[in-house]
Amino acid sequence: MSLTVLLLLSLSLAMDCFSVSVVSGAILQSFHGRVILRTSLLFGIFQALMPFLGWATVSLFAASIAHYGHWIAFALLLFIGGRMIVQSLSNDDGQQSFNPCQLKTQLLLAVATSIDALAVGVSMAVTGYTSLSQLPQPLAVIGITSLLLSWAGYLLGIRFGHHIAKVIRPELFGGIILVALAFKTLLT
Repeated sequence: MSLTVLLLLSLSLAMDCFSVSVVSGAILQSFHGRVILRTSLLFGIFQALMPFLGWATVSLFAASIAHYGHWIAFALLLFIGGRMIVQSLSNDDGQQSFNPCQLKTQLLLAVATSIDALAVGVSMAVTGYTSLSQLPQPLAVIGITSLLLSWAGYLLGIRFGHHIAKVIRPELFGGIILVALAFKTLLT
């Protein structure tokens, strides 16, 4: 895989992380370095880990992953996004119940946004990546790209989140984005 293809692949995998991070930053509306760092690290780690898992298990589970991986991502994103929408509409006092500071929320989002990377690992295994020694560079590029775009997404969300909040509650906006990502995952 050429460096250009690898960078484009990494950017496409990181877009979900970026979108979720923008929403999370809009909800926080202030800089929380530890939260941003932990979420960005989790996104980067899971985006790098999932292709490895896909590659490693291709001989056992390739057909299952190819047929059901998108359904798992769809269900997770739909559940989290739907819950955010329902909670934002039921919170009349404007308080957010979706808390991007919680480790549980961050882990669920990291898993949900990285399921498509699992399929990338499967495709790597069937397109010539035959040894473990070939994986460090692509996995590092994928993970670092996701980490950096997640961090940037948080900062953009924090910076421009108040503009979003004037028009629509960030939690509602985030739920809509997650539901849209769920259907995008299902359709692709």
